[in-house]
Amino acid sequence: MNLTPTSVKFDIGGGREVTIETGKMARQADGAVTVRCGDCILLATVVANKEPKAGQSFFPLTVDYQEKFASAGRIPGSFFKREGKLSDSEVLVSRLIDRALRPLFPDDYLCDVQVLVTLISSDPEVMPDALAALAASAALAVSDVPIQEIISEVRIGRIKGEFIINPTRTQLAEADMDFIVAATAKNIMMVEGESKECQEEDLVKAIELAHDAIRIQVKAQEELRGLIGNPAKREFALPYANEELKAKIEAFAAGKILEVSKSALGKHERGDAFGKIEEELKEHLGELSEEDAPLVGKYFHKLEKEVVRNMILDQSIRLDGRVLDQVRPLAMEIDLLPSPHGSALFTRGETQSLTTVTLGTPDDELLVESAAVSNYVKFILHYNFPLLHR
Repeated sequence: MNLTPTSVKFDIGGGREVTIETGKMARQADGAVTVRCGDCILLATVVANKEPKAGQSFFPLTVDYQEKFASAGRIPGSFFKREGKLSDSEVLVSRLIDRALRPLFPDDYLCDVQVLVTLISSDPEVMPDALAALAASAALAVSDVPIQEIISEVRIGRIKGEFIINPTRTQLAEADMDFIVAATAKNIMMVEGESKECQEEDLVKAIELAHDAIRIQVKAQEELRGLIGNPAKREFALPYANEELKAKIEAFAAGKILEVSKSALGKHERGDAFGKIEEELKEHLGELSEEDAPLVGKYFHKLEKEVVRNMILDQSIRLDGRVLDQVRPLAMEIDLLPSPHGSALFTRGETQSLTTVTLGTPDDELLVESAAVSNYVKFILHYNFPLLHR
């Protein structure tokens, strides 16, 4: 048994070295790496089914990021000492990874894919969320799972006027800009963050510096993949398609969809109008084979998306009739509810937010724990979404 790992190293600035290693841990996974910076070590694994489930019509990608308390030699402070579901912060980091990875899989790839990123050793000064997407991408890079490009993410912060890639926890506490940027070597995939105040040129500079750092990380992943022999990406069966049926649907429905899209109807009226077109389409096509019948809805909704997108790009008109620089109608109302300490109703177009505020005492502070830190917070934000679109 050979447990000698293959590894690459690169510098992220300030003399800090990052090591990506594969071949030692999680050897039964389709791809697995550890990423280390200081005493912070992340283990990322990826596993994918060889075949999609019967009748599968979407890409089932699962991404979970978790910080184990044992990584910092700690036991959770809650009543249940065993770690349970992901915390809110871990869910948000999982989403940062997911949003960058998901577009890179082939459109017709429908096999289940599971990406797990786990903090197994914590460094109090190293922010592990800034390394999580690098670990996930590297695990995919060394696997045979058919991802089309290599990516990475970095955090960029501005501390006392200086931009720093992946600042330490102490540095980040003084930052007036804090952004996470995801990208391939060529294209920016995602930008998310916050700033106290920020000029447009400052944001552009931050993204450019982040992209430069990401290119180094992508190159390191390519080097690691080369060291293990550039494993071929697995072949996968394309789902059944019927180009003739697709052309028929486009010929019948494209003009009708555009007509409804340009009519500036309300959301529900527009949905009903699109639904009527789809029903007319099914009547027009008549009886279809068992293979072709499920494709009608798929092709119709893809065509709907394409027509609406082209209308917005080519004619600068949105679905509700607004031009590109026109904001939806806004309305705000306060003291809507008699009993809560505070309440407000905010309406933007057809979107509404009903917000309440409750004032408490120091006894109501919330203990928020992670592997590295435990803090009491005075501000607690709860988000609910009780109304889904029909």
